[in-house]
Amino acid sequence: MEAMTEALIAEIVHRKDALQKDPLIRTIYFGGGTPSLLSTKAIERILNTIHQHYPVSLEECTLEANPDDITLDKLQEFKSLGIDRLSIGIQSFQEHVLKFYNRAHSAQESLLAVKKSQDAGFEKLSIDLMYGFPHSDHNIWHQDLASALEINPGHISSYCLTIEPKTALAKWTQTGKFEEAEEGFVQEQMQHLIEATEKAGYEQYEISNFAIPGKEAIHNSNYWRGHSYLGIGPSAHSFDGNKRWSTVSNNNKYIRSIQAGDFSVQEENLEPVDILNEYVLTSLRTSWGTDLQKIQSEFGIHLVEEKKSLIAQLQGEGMIFVDSEHLRLSKKGKFLADSIASALFIDYL
Repeated sequence: MEAMTEALIAEIVHRKDALQKDPLIRTIYFGGGTPSLLSTKAIERILNTIHQHYPVSLEECTLEANPDDITLDKLQEFKSLGIDRLSIGIQSFQEHVLKFYNRAHSAQESLLAVKKSQDAGFEKLSIDLMYGFPHSDHNIWHQDLASALEINPGHISSYCLTIEPKTALAKWTQTGKFEEAEEGFVQEQMQHLIEATEKAGYEQYEISNFAIPGKEAIHNSNYWRGHSYLGIGPSAHSFDGNKRWSTVSNNNKYIRSIQAGDFSVQEENLEPVDILNEYVLTSLRTSWGTDLQKIQSEFGIHLVEEKKSLIAQLQGEGMIFVDSEHLRLSKKGKFLADSIASALFIDYL
């Protein structure tokens, strides 16, 4: 991991002027795999490098962790470095589901990881859960949610199992070894997720994210609001307000490139209409919705007037709420978030 740490530090220094429009670092997120495998010394060096080369006013510092990586000693070291939020990749509390997902941890380790984190004083804690597992009934999902809410992490990110191309699941689907869950089955599980978390005092502040008020993820919320962000490391994506870029995905290629002084990235220059539509797509998934005044001031578009008949239709169907400042999805509309957002896209500016 030493070579990776050196490469990350070199890239952090190299990209210090990447975010010209808004260079202030407000949140830091260690993610994209298993950052908890990094030594605390490596994390400390990375954080020190950021503070040395960037303006920083930190509101949140998150680290993703697998349940089997978590020890009390590590947790206390993380806290001493200024990490104040953990995101634990649990996925399920059912042994057979974890085995199918090829997860290294057990259900018991998941429960212990959350308890250790709470005992270590982490007040901002998130767990990941997956639903839509086809070889099960609703009771399995209900049990997972009940277990999650019983330990009360304060924040739950929950995603439907999807079949990604060129993965084992995709191959199994093609050969008939695995069948994707039916849409009705998935919607029923999502409905139970919304109802159970709401009953427990959690708010659905984004389609896939639920939090006790005050425990929302600041880092992710900034992304959904269309703010710029800088990604460091292999497969990292960045956005400076005008263009998007990404680094090479292969770990070894990434390290070798940095060692050779090659910091090249794959760039995508975005047209204003692309930035606008992407903002509509991400912001509409949130509880605060799409900021109509932001669109008016930054893009010169009055979205409600531009999409007058469509918005009237969606209001009549009970899919959206509109006031002078925001356009938001109703509970009913949340099940069709992406299709509603794409219907609201502007063709040109």
